[in-house]
Amino acid sequence: MNDYPVMAGEVNRVEAVPRRIRGVLGGETILDSTQTLYVWEWPNYPQFYLPTVDLRPNVLVDEEHTQQTRRGPARIHGLRAGGQIRPGAAKVFDASPIEQLNGTVHIEWAALDAWYEEDEQVFVHPRNPYVRVDALRSTRRIRVELDGVVLAESDSPVLLFETGLPTRYYFNRTEVNFAQLRASATVTQCPYKGITSRYWSVKIGDTIHLDLAWAYDFPLRAVSSIEGLIAFYNEKVDIFVDGTPLARPKTHFFA
Repeated sequence: MNDYPVMAGEVNRVEAVPRRIRGVLGGETILDSTQTLYVWEWPNYPQFYLPTVDLRPNVLVDEEHTQQTRRGPARIHGLRAGGQIRPGAAKVFDASPIEQLNGTVHIEWAALDAWYEEDEQVFVHPRNPYVRVDALRSTRRIRVELDGVVLAESDSPVLLFETGLPTRYYFNRTEVNFAQLRASATVTQCPYKGITSRYWSVKIGDTIHLDLAWAYDFPLRAVSSIEGLIAFYNEKVDIFVDGTPLARPKTHFFA
C-alpha cells in the first residue's frame, strides 16, 4: 500500500470543463471553447475533447481513415495552421457509444505549441480537477542522504503534497550540500507547478547520479512557497523524517 493517495479516475468518465480552453499552432489560435469536456482515457488525468465547431475553419485535414478507440471509432485528421502541419494529430468522433463525445475532437497535446486555461498557459497535460497540490511549511526534521553522504537537512522544510505522487520535501538552499551537486541542463514541466529552472546531479566519489534534485524559481501561484527551494527524488535518495527512514517508492515519477 502506498503512503500517499493514488489517482482515482474512472476510465471513460466524462465531465464538463468550466474553463475557457484555447490552443495555439504556428502562432495562430486554432481553438477557442467554453464547451470542452474532460475525458479520462486513463485514471491519472483527463484529456480535452472539444466541439469540432470550436476549431477555426479549415484547420482539420481529413486523412480519410478511422481508428478504433475505447470510445468508439474516430476519424483521423491532421492539423494545418500558421505554416505548420501536424499529421494524425486529431481524432473526430461521430459514432461514439458515449453520446456526449459525438461531434467532438480530441487533439494530441504535443501537437500544439501552447494550451491555455482562461489566460494561463498549461503544461504537459490538462490539470485533473480532482488533484490537490498543497505546499505546506513544516517543522519536521528532514534529512536526505545518498550512499551515507548527507545532501540536505532541515527542520523548516516545505512539504509538497500532490495527489498521486510521493510527498516532496523542499529545502532552503543554505540547507543543501552543494559540494556534492553538479548543475544539469535538464528541464521538466508540470501542470500544477510550472517549469523547472534548474536540475542538479549528485557526485559521490567517482560516481555521478544524474538529475536527482530540482528547483522551481518561478512556480505557479498555487505553490509559490516552493519558490527557489530544492527538492530531491524520493525514488533515488534516502530520506529520513524525524529520524525514521522512508521506503523508496518503487515507481519513478517526474518532478
